[in-house]
Amino acid sequence: MLSVDLVGSEMCIRDRYKMNNTILEYVWLGANNELRSKTKVISKTISKVEEMPLWSFDGSSTEQAPGNHSDCILKPVKAYPNPFHEGEGYYLVMCEVFNDESNKRIEIKGDSQTYWFGFEQEYVIYQDGRPLGWPEEDEPGAQGPYYCGVGASNVAGRTFVDEHMKLCLDAGIRMTGTNAEVMLGQWEYQVFGTGQKGAGDDLWMSRYILSRLGEEYDYDINLEPKPIKGDWNGSGLHCNFSTDAMRSNSSLGVYQDILSKLSNRHDEHIAVYGKNNDQRLTGKHETASIDEYTYGEGDRGASIRIPVETVDAGYKTGYLEDRRPASNANPYEVTKVIIDTIT
Repeated sequence: MLSVDLVGSEMCIRDRYKMNNTILEYVWLGANNELRSKTKVISKTISKVEEMPLWSFDGSSTEQAPGNHSDCILKPVKAYPNPFHEGEGYYLVMCEVFNDESNKRIEIKGDSQTYWFGFEQEYVIYQDGRPLGWPEEDEPGAQGPYYCGVGASNVAGRTFVDEHMKLCLDAGIRMTGTNAEVMLGQWEYQVFGTGQKGAGDDLWMSRYILSRLGEEYDYDINLEPKPIKGDWNGSGLHCNFSTDAMRSNSSLGVYQDILSKLSNRHDEHIAVYGKNNDQRLTGKHETASIDEYTYGEGDRGASIRIPVETVDAGYKTGYLEDRRPASNANPYEVTKVIIDTIT
């Protein structure tokens, strides 16, 4: 009887703990677009981002502040249910960093939910310094069987990828699909978002969940645009986008105007489309040259692909795909420059 009473008391204590505390994992970007996080326990129940307090961190350790003035302030901007914990009261919290020039989110003005974005995030799973599934001292067979591949010889990491998708969906991120990519150990997932800030928030949090899950598998996530030199595809962050004008009673003329505007600011786009992107945008491996702007219907070797769905609809409704952004690009900068250019 005594043991039963003790068990009941322990359950009551745990229940009271859950009721009276909220566990917040604050997530932000460091000076070099690397993800950072730390956990805050709030001794009351809260669920709205507006209720989540500002918090400071040591900016001198993240290259965001000097040592003699090191306090940086985190401002919560979007909260997600934390899929790594069961039950209520656990949240992942996307934050802006006050007074830091690396905060690109704050530069977005006039954000609108009528701007739709579909990101295609490519990445490579690494373990022990090599892409997952690669032999220890050599390379696997040539590209060909790995894209959307099936079978142990053609795919590496599917269980991890499926778990990442589930965690993102549990967090409320609108992930729309996954697939194995052209290189063994390389994968892609797709995230849909509305508004420049909201789409960027969701992609960054999906990246955070990806790296956090990697800790459990002892995997590293490589977002370099050309992780393996030679005859191997690089990794991109293709950005599909549309506005009301592109989706409703549109026309070929509307799309031609947008394509022309994108051409006029090609260099400005490339400047914010990720580091080392010149290694990927070579005109080979399904890319256009970084020095040229091109577009084409169904052309994956162009800067801008006009999808077959848009063409088949007679340009009355549709979207465009910007294939230039690198896998390590900051989505806040990508969405901002696209909307600034076409509107």
